[in-house]
Amino acid sequence: MIYLLAAIGAATVAFLLWRMLGADRVGVSARQAPVAPDDDPEFLRRLSEQQKKRKDDDPSS
Repeated sequence: MIYLLAAIGAATVAFLLWRMLGADRVGVSARQAPVAPDDDPEFLRRLSEQQKKRKDDDPSS
């Protein structure tokens, strides 16, 4: 019984130390979701510039 309590205590201490020291250092809590192209303002700006350039370069319009 004492070994079971020691194992649970060691696992608890290891988990708490990992949460305090490890998670912040590797950026787990600061992880950012990937940005879809239609949500990326830089992508939309470049797309708009490309369309304007094509319109200006197109002699048929």
